[in-house]
Amino acid sequence: MNLKVGDKVRVICGKDKGKEGKIVTKKGDKVIVEGINMVKKHVKPNGQDQAGGIIDKENFIHVSNVMIIDPKTKKPTRIAHEEVEGKKVRVSSKSRNKLD
Repeated sequence: MNLKVGDKVRVICGKDKGKEGKIVTKKGDKVIVEGINMVKKHVKPNGQDQAGGIIDKENFIHVSNVMIIDPKTKKPTRIAHEEVEGKKVRVSSKSRNKLD
């Protein structure tokens, strides 16, 4: 998996195509991006703290539907790997800038 929590990504297909956000959570081949793929969830009241009702929350989106944003060009790019000082690092395919 080339994406990490905290990476800035752009959605490339689906109902939120073109929107950008940071990766909040990663699970398998799916990620949660803040503010993307919002769904309504019905929740019951939970004791005295939480009121019931309908809440909006982010849902998972497949990693094939997002691309990382190149920090230099601000455009979506693929990720390449290079070895720098004996360590494998992620670099942008377009500008060859380090992403880590």
